[in-house]
Formats: sequence, structure tokens, C-alpha cells
Amino acid sequence: MKFTWKEDGKRIIIIILASAISALNIKTFVRTGGLYPGGVTGLTLLLQRTCELFFHFEIPYTLVAVLLNAVPLYIGYRFLGKKFTLYSCLSIMVTSVLTDILPSIVITSDILLICIFGGIINGAVISMCLHQNATTGGTDLISIYFSRKKGVDTWNMILGFNMVILLAAGFLFGWDKALYSIIFQFASTQVLHMLYKRFQQNTLFIVTDHPQEVYLQIYTLTNHGATIIQGEGSYVHMKHKILYSVVSSEELKPVLKAVKEADPNSFVNVIRTERVAGLFYQKPNE
Repeated sequence: MKFTWKEDGKRIIIIILASAISALNIKTFVRTGGLYPGGVTGLTLLLQRTCELFFHFEIPYTLVAVLLNAVPLYIGYRFLGKKFTLYSCLSIMVTSVLTDILPSIVITSDILLICIFGGIINGAVISMCLHQNATTGGTDLISIYFSRKKGVDTWNMILGFNMVILLAAGFLFGWDKALYSIIFQFASTQVLHMLYKRFQQNTLFIVTDHPQEVYLQIYTLTNHGATIIQGEGSYVHMKHKILYSVVSSEELKPVLKAVKEADPNSFVNVIRTERVAGLFYQKPNE
């Protein structure tokens, strides 16, 4: 587990910044709206509010968040990478401590604005951490584990899991807050889908007269292979090669640029891939 000040120092700063924004989001939008964002954050807030209203004592956010993240962090350390898990620990601790320390700030009391902008900020924060090879903890770690294991994007599965928390919140504290929390989670998930595309795949069909040069560009950039198929143009009946390959959505833009550099006359068809079964290279976490 090698540490470099230039690369890792930058990652630490971004993770701390993202965690601070996450804590501010909780103390402004989430707490003001009485929302339950889902995941460990939502479950922590649900337990805090339950203790305050029904048992008349407060429990620190940090204590509950750390305890609930114990199992996901073990999964991360065991299966996803040591440095990846340590950076996730940093994100969890900074967010938790700042949530306990920072005062509550009311920016707006409009519940719909709180849901939309709070969800957007939450999705952006999660994406910032993921791009630095870390997570905000909890269900993010579990989602990445299943994404790597099953080869599919599982963020919508986590959204479904979060509905359990919302059902509990609705039963205990009223269905209006639970329903508004769904809007918050939907906004967060859509922003995350837009900004983080590592576990989304695209299929490439590339018609070219320089298959080896094109393939080498794809392999160099992504470490993915390709299948070469013999083709024939229907108009002038010229022979061509068709390269079939699958790359992640975050790799797509540089791959298309490299393909055009290798063969400016190539024709590329990009198709969204729902699922990949079999061997598909995923860049390992550290």
C-alpha cells in the first residue's frame, strides 16, 4: 500500500472537502426537511430521532454511524482494497464528526427545494468520493462490492433497499416525510448515474480497415480485448473488419478519440449494455 504525497495528498483533500459538504448538507437540507436519505446516513438519523422522541435521550451521530459502518467497512477491506477502505473510513469519520460539531443552518423551509437540492448535493458528494477511489461508506461499499461481483450497475438496487428505511420512517414519524425522502433519494441517484459511470458498460461495433491498430488503442487504454469479425459493405461489396468490444462508460470518450486517431475513416456504433456475463476487466481498487 504505497503512499505518494502528490497523488494521495490531492485525494485526501478532495475527500475531506466532499465530507465537509456532506455534513453541511445534513445539517442544512436534510435536518431542516426532516428527511431520511437512505443508507447508513438515513438509518443513523432514524435511530437518533427515535431515541429523542420515544426514549428522551440523544445519541451522537458519530457513534451510530461508525457502528453501522463496521460490517460494510469489513467487506471493503476484505474484498475491495485496503487503501480504498481507509479512504472510505476517512470520509465516514470527517462527515460524522462535522455533523456532530456544525450548527444547524436553515437556508430554506420549502420542502420541495430541500428535497431536490439536498439530493443533488448528496449525489455529487458521493460521486466526488467515488472518483477518488473512496466511498461515503454504508450501502455505497455494498453496492460497489455487488457491482464488481455481478458485473452490473447496482445503484438502483440500493435505492430499493433504502425503501425499507423509508417505510420505517413513515410508520414512526409520518408518511409525508418518507414520501419527500423518496424525491431526495431519486435526485441523488440520478446525479450519481450522470457523474459516475464506472459500472456502466457500452458495446462498440467498429467497422475499420486497420483492425490491429484500433484494437491496440482499445487494449492500451482499457485492458479490454476485442473480437474481429469479417464484414462486407453492401453498396460496393468491399471487405472490412468489424471489431466488437465492451468498455465502461467512463472509458468511452478517450476510446472513441483513440479509435479515430488510429483510423479516421472508421465507423463506430455505440450501444448501451445492460449486463455483462463472463470475464470483464475491472480496474482493481487499491
